[in-house]
Amino acid sequence: MTIVGKAVHLSIDLVLISTCLAGIKRNTGLTPKLDNVENATLREYSTKYLNLGESVYDYSVATCGASSHFVRK
Repeated sequence: MTIVGKAVHLSIDLVLISTCLAGIKRNTGLTPKLDNVENATLREYSTKYLNLGESVYDYSVATCGASSHFVRK
């Protein structure tokens, strides 16, 4: 696998993990504690990373809700 292929694979994996964390947050209210992160830049990028997962989660739910293949119970 090329470097580009590995980078794409890693990026997709990171987005999936972030989306999973967003689902956990929505269903249980649990979220990673970022107050202990001393580096402000790392804290900022971690928040952006988690917000990306929230956006992907919202888009996925909206897409599935508009689809005829899914029903709400």
